[in-house]
Amino acid sequence: MRDFLLAGERKLSYLDFGGPGKPLLALHGHYNEASAFASLAGALAPRWRVIALDQRGHGDSDRATGYERDDYIADVVAFHRHLGAGPVPVLGHSLGGVNAYQFAARHPDKVSRLIVEDIGAVVHCDWSFTTRLPLAAPSREALVAALGATAPYLACSFRQRDQGWGFSFGIDDTVTSQKALNGDHWEDWTAVSCPTLLVRGTRSDELAGDHARAMIARRGRQARLVELAAGHVVHHDAPEQFAAEVDDFLAEPC
Repeated sequence: MRDFLLAGERKLSYLDFGGPGKPLLALHGHYNEASAFASLAGALAPRWRVIALDQRGHGDSDRATGYERDDYIADVVAFHRHLGAGPVPVLGHSLGGVNAYQFAARHPDKVSRLIVEDIGAVVHCDWSFTTRLPLAAPSREALVAALGATAPYLACSFRQRDQGWGFSFGIDDTVTSQKALNGDHWEDWTAVSCPTLLVRGTRSDELAGDHARAMIARRGRQARLVELAAGHVVHHDAPEQFAAEVDDFLAEPC
C-alpha cells in the first residue's frame, strides 16, 4: 500500500508492504526508491512488515531544496513519528545506510536494531556515473540499452515522462545529495547503541573489507559483519542470502 506524510511542507511517499508482522523501516540508496525492497519484504513476511520510505527527491516523494545530512535525518524522524511505531529495527542501503545509523545515533530511543548494507563510516562517493546518466530516452528499451549492465539496479526508478523515459530522481539533485553524503561519519557510527548488523558485498566498490572490519572493531561486541558474494547492492545480487541474514539477526535475543 502506498501512502504519504508531510515533513514540513514537503510530501513524502512510502510503501507499506503489509502483513501481520512487526514493523521494519527500510531506507533505500541513491538511484532507487521504496519499491527496491519488494523482494526483501516478501522474504521476511509474515514475521516482519517492511515499511519503506521514498526518501526526499526519490520515487513519489517531493523534490527538495536541500539534501544535507540533517535534512535526511529530519525526514526519517517525521516518518517514524507518522507511523507511531515505537522502537523499531531500521535497515538502510548505501545513502539509506548512513541515514539509518545517523538516525539511530541521534535518536537511540527510536531504534531497536540496525542493519547497514554496504556503506562505511567514511564515504568517498563518486558522482561521475550520475552525470553520465541519460536525461531522457525515447523508450524503456532505449533507456535499458543506454544503461547497459547497470539497468537492473535502476529499473525500479524508471518513469515515463512527456519528454521520454527517465528516472524518478533528479540527476542534479542526486549529485547534490552525493556530495553532501561524503565525509567522515565515525562519530555517528560509534555513537550507535543498539545491536547492529553490517552487510558487505565481497565485490563492492563502495565498502572495502578493511574499513568494514574497522567499523566492527570500534563497536565491539555490539556489532557484527557479514560478507556475501555480491556487489554494492547486496539485496539485489544475493537476495535470498541477504534476507536470511537479516531474518536471523532480527530473530536474535536482545
